[in-house]
Amino acid sequence: MTAATAPGARAVRARSMLFTLFGDYVRHYGGTVWVGSLIALMAELGFTAPAVRAAVSRMARQGWLRPIREGRASYYALTDRGQSRVEEAARRIFKLHPEPWDGTWRLLIVPAPADRARRAGLRRELTWMGFAPLARGVYLTPNDLWPFMTAVADRYGVTGRLEAFAARRVGAGSDSEVAARYWDVEAIGRAYREFLDVWRPRWQARRDAPAGVPLADAAAFGEKTRLVHEFRKFLFVDPGLPRDLLPQRWSGTEARVVFSAYYHLLSEAALRFFEAHYRPAPGHEGELAEGRRAARRDPFRPTGAVAPAPPP
Repeated sequence: MTAATAPGARAVRARSMLFTLFGDYVRHYGGTVWVGSLIALMAELGFTAPAVRAAVSRMARQGWLRPIREGRASYYALTDRGQSRVEEAARRIFKLHPEPWDGTWRLLIVPAPADRARRAGLRRELTWMGFAPLARGVYLTPNDLWPFMTAVADRYGVTGRLEAFAARRVGAGSDSEVAARYWDVEAIGRAYREFLDVWRPRWQARRDAPAGVPLADAAAFGEKTRLVHEFRKFLFVDPGLPRDLLPQRWSGTEARVVFSAYYHLLSEAALRFFEAHYRPAPGHEGELAEGRRAARRDPFRPTGAVAPAPPP
């Protein structure tokens, strides 16, 4: 048995894919879902029923989902923390272009929580948000992330103890050189090029396919979900640097254009497959009509920011 096929690795993969499923589908429909729906949908992505049940149980223990029992049937709903997590992830995943920069660097001074697990969780969350560590307890970002920090401080028991400073760089060199020093911009660009190598040909092949040969709904669902899942990995790679700090020819821009084009091409058929298998928790049936509308709104149109939750 290889590391990639070990039960622990499969469980991690199932849990990660479930985050994609909740973030790209379930959240639009009220955030509740029958476990049988999850099993049917995940089967199309190569996961077994025991793997799905184990993954959702673990997500519930971690506070991302809450179980709902109705007779012998099991349902799951996103918690407030889970909803915040998938909304923030969606805001970053579906941002089509880097934002302009106001020229201000932000420094965050973070006291270490007493609990070791909380310390590790806080470091992991700040990195996921796009902060770069400068020294112990000192983090740097060019983005205005302070509006999100109240929720982060509450979560890790450091409320009222964070300090934030806004600064302009002085001295030799450029701001883009500073960015390249604290974030591996070259490696991020390389990851986007690797994404393009895989997904651009698949998009072009589907785009150029004869009109009379449509992709089956099940195949469209599998393809679109894997597409989003692969692009979701950039949440852990790309800190979302403003365009002023990026190379002039930035592969991330083209990768997002291809991602957007292929996403739109697959969307309607994928949603038909999802809706054919989706069942909400009892009492939430009235959310289906709005869910169908919400799922079909263009996610690449900018939306308001929400407070982020830490990565799984």
